[in-house]
Amino acid sequence: MEKKTILDLSRLSTSQYQQVNKLPFVVVLDNIRSLNNIGSVFRTSDAFLVETIYLCGITATPPHSDIHKTALGAEDSVKWIYCKDTLEAVDKLHSEGYIVYAIEQVKGSILLNEIELDCSKKYAVILGNEVKGVQQSVVDKCDGCIEIPQFGTKHSLNVSVTAGLVIWDFFKQLKK
Repeated sequence: MEKKTILDLSRLSTSQYQQVNKLPFVVVLDNIRSLNNIGSVFRTSDAFLVETIYLCGITATPPHSDIHKTALGAEDSVKWIYCKDTLEAVDKLHSEGYIVYAIEQVKGSILLNEIELDCSKKYAVILGNEVKGVQQSVVDKCDGCIEIPQFGTKHSLNVSVTAGLVIWDFFKQLKK
């Protein structure tokens, strides 16, 4: 097998990407501290046609060299909106008809491998702070919580890894 070259991949330009139909799917970052994690979420969102990223609270916004380091330009292709308060983002998304899920370990959560999405609906997922997770006040306003099943000794995953798993799962179900 021969590895593909960059030309073989025939990727879209940023302007072409911005014209492509996106999934009815939004990612919300609730007080993410690491600029590398933010950049990684941009890059994954670009790969899987996420409509918009909401950057909330202390979450840094582009342009920033440390975001760019992992986003590799996806911060220019993926639409983003800054909200000072994550609750403001949740209210806005609800008013626009989105079903909003927090990615959080709570009693009564839905396991990621068991969630069934309706392709006629719009969704948003909220990813929380690297230490504290999604704020409880935000969890309280969500339509539900999704939990990634884990079987080892650790009780959490890095937020950018979590984003990758969740975005991929939503992409598989919504891109039909």
